[in-house]
Amino acid sequence: MNTSNEIGASKIKLNGVDYSYIEEGKGQIVLLLHGFTGTKKTWTKLINKLKRNFRVIAIDLLGHGETESPEDPNRYLMEQAAKDLDDFLTEKQIDRIHLLGYSMGGRLALYFALYYQHRIQSLLLESCTAGLISEEERLSRMNQDDQLASMLLNKGMKTFVDYWENISLFSSQKQLSKSQQEKIREGRLSQSPVGLSNSLKGMGTGIQPSLWDRLNTLEIRSLLICGEYDEKFCSIMGKMNEKMKNSEIRKILRAGHAIHVEQSEIFATIVSEFFLKSEKEEMS
Repeated sequence: MNTSNEIGASKIKLNGVDYSYIEEGKGQIVLLLHGFTGTKKTWTKLINKLKRNFRVIAIDLLGHGETESPEDPNRYLMEQAAKDLDDFLTEKQIDRIHLLGYSMGGRLALYFALYYQHRIQSLLLESCTAGLISEEERLSRMNQDDQLASMLLNKGMKTFVDYWENISLFSSQKQLSKSQQEKIREGRLSQSPVGLSNSLKGMGTGIQPSLWDRLNTLEIRSLLICGEYDEKFCSIMGKMNEKMKNSEIRKILRAGHAIHVEQSEIFATIVSEFFLKSEKEEMS
């Protein structure tokens, strides 16, 4: 059952959790999944571009934005989050979608595409990974995520955000205007400490299942995007591209991890063209 929670936003209960989402435009569905510390509003500029040709839905993922933050970290596990998305589409009477995910949302998008492949018309992944392969890497990352989760709960949002916005992954965002940086910071500070903490524990890169061995089963037309300054993820996505059957990769100049923020116009054009081309191919 849908209810309104703010102008332009709606809520829907999925497996006992109230999810918040926005929906604009008409046409075939494009579903947008934000990254860690992001919200549905992350996609505002992209939505304004896509809604000319598509019906665009952006959802606040578990523990983020106006979606609820369950107390149990196990509720955030990738398989549960993916089932929520499947149930969301069923509730909305949507059969197939174009799917875009960024970073954490990209990992969820990839998982969803692999396990609910019949739902996906095309897939676009921005700055994400298929998980960690070695047990040593996984344990190390789970330990790091647990430490960040403790920081959130014990030291509060400001201390966490001060740390998070200064990690090397986001160093290129220092080139953004002061107003842009302040808007990003405000969005992060508005999050729920419990939600972010449990998101790290339940859906962090360390705890998520590795998807590398399944990549060659993905038949969907896919586009992988990385930023030139984000060498680590360009390398990871290059390896993913080699394993996927129907994919291509694009490196965006003068951008780091968050391409949709750092090169928003270029990103929106690439995304729109990719989904429009996928529509034409579907019809031919």
